[in-house]
Amino acid sequence: MTPNLAIAEGRFLMNLLLRTVMEFHLVSRNENLSVSMVMPPNSSGIASLESPYSVDVTVAKLKTAINGKGLTLFAHIDHGAGARQVGLQMQEAHVLIFGTAKAGTPLMLASPLLALDLPLKVLIWEDADKKVWVSYNTPEFLAERHKIPPELIKNIAGVGPLVKAALA
Repeated sequence: MTPNLAIAEGRFLMNLLLRTVMEFHLVSRNENLSVSMVMPPNSSGIASLESPYSVDVTVAKLKTAINGKGLTLFAHIDHGAGARQVGLQMQEAHVLIFGTAKAGTPLMLASPLLALDLPLKVLIWEDADKKVWVSYNTPEFLAERHKIPPELIKNIAGVGPLVKAALA
């Protein structure tokens, strides 16, 4: 590799890295710490779809979609409420954790470490521009990360269609 080509490739990689790294800005105000986050809507292995609805309506629509598919909603975590309880401020962020043992158990039998990523999760969040997003780990990412056998990927492939249906 010539020196000029190596420099050009290094610049390309650095620019790519800078575009994909999350930036955190910490600002101290009257002993309260607020964190603002700037990130690309789609990071490696994460799909993010913009919602045309408010955070609350998006959460409600996703809960309805989860219930409509016969899935169990194991938890609803409201990170914003948690922050407010300790005197901090953050953007709206809710995590819904859902699934079914019928789909998840065969996956965890095939790849026990997948239990770290199951049940499935969706994050409903608001960015600095007040846009609402729904983000989730892609099935392809989970399949690669945990070496899921191809015949079992279908067990987690429904997350994207579920989110899209809820946002329609």
